[in-house]
Amino acid sequence: MSLDTGTEALARLAEERVDHRFKGLPPDAEGLTVGELAAQRRNLFSDGFATPVLALSAERLEHNLALMESYTERHGLAFAPHGKTSMAPQLFHRQTARGAWGITLALPHQVRVARAFGTRRIFLANELVDAPALRWIAAELERDADFRFVCYVDSVRGVELMDAALRGSGRPVDVVVELAAGEGARTGVRTETQCAAVADAVAGTETLRLVGVAGYEGEVPQADPDRVRAYLRRLVALAVGFDEAGRFAGLAEIVVSAGGSAWFDAVADVFAGIPELSAPVLKLLRSGAYVSHDDGRYRDVTPFNRVPEEGTLEPAFRLWAQIVSRPSPEQAFANAGKRDAAYDLDLPVAQVIRRAATERPATGVSVTGLSDQHAWLRTEPGADLEVGDWVGLGLSHPCTSFDKWQLIPVAEADGTVVDYVRTFF
Repeated sequence: MSLDTGTEALARLAEERVDHRFKGLPPDAEGLTVGELAAQRRNLFSDGFATPVLALSAERLEHNLALMESYTERHGLAFAPHGKTSMAPQLFHRQTARGAWGITLALPHQVRVARAFGTRRIFLANELVDAPALRWIAAELERDADFRFVCYVDSVRGVELMDAALRGSGRPVDVVVELAAGEGARTGVRTETQCAAVADAVAGTETLRLVGVAGYEGEVPQADPDRVRAYLRRLVALAVGFDEAGRFAGLAEIVVSAGGSAWFDAVADVFAGIPELSAPVLKLLRSGAYVSHDDGRYRDVTPFNRVPEEGTLEPAFRLWAQIVSRPSPEQAFANAGKRDAAYDLDLPVAQVIRRAATERPATGVSVTGLSDQHAWLRTEPGADLEVGDWVGLGLSHPCTSFDKWQLIPVAEADGTVVDYVRTFF
């Protein structure tokens, strides 16, 4: 996939026609292209958008992109933000334009999406043993000399399956041994001895090339700063041991990768101490939730709470719903539910009420539950809430916010919609 082709694919997103597939968009926009609708710079609140509608803040989105660009540069980290958060090629493009080395993904389908839009460097944070997907990856590597692809291996059996699927292909597939975050954690090799066995299995193939080690510190059991740093030091020690054993001989660079969205300060600290190895080290951070941040889980766990001098991420999502029922002084219902709002980690939070052109804090209003298409609201005595009011909801967990919306308006602070982000889940 050439860069020109990727740019052309991004441009074609603006040529897509607006229709019934896209929730929340103005009904009278049907038949316009996305680009034509964006050029109209409609107002989210007064120009025909229908509730529920999810919006991204243009200013906060740009702030978050700039902040992580400066953070990774300051700490000497390469950055491959996890694209499964948004599955939005427009955001992938903005992330790489902001200095990202590439994009992290989790599944072959996601790799195909990224390649369709010109992503040249992909880190797959998973062991890939699906034979058709492996053959497709091999064909992409053969077709495009500029394509860089790295994925996990975490078992000898996995190596055997990969090798069987890739025999007869051209360029070998680059792999990193995944070190598990501890007993009972998710994927990954449990012990250093087993890691060596997996590395030996890779060395015994002609289809795979060992280029480093990786892991995910977010799976450390009973995670705290000490436990997370201890795991990351194990990961670094594994890389050092592999290098001393000659496992990385002949490489132009050695990959050492970690980093979710809760502990990237620990990754920066520990990776700063990686000693000189036989080749330069690509210290690859993979945090992805930062792009939109949130008003729940990631607001609570972001490392910037521990290092406020480094900056502050800003929640960029707001889901707008409308009050459709006020059956009692203590209760109200809005027209957004599980099909519209992330709810796997926390319920949405009522933040603001909008009536006509006036916006005020949602004092005395809280979300107590979600049905498929309704939010259950508790209203305290004196809460000023009427049928027809719009309620702005803050969301928790970016990954399950993006995936409920195919086309997301990007709105400036005054409500002017300046762009639309297309997702591919």
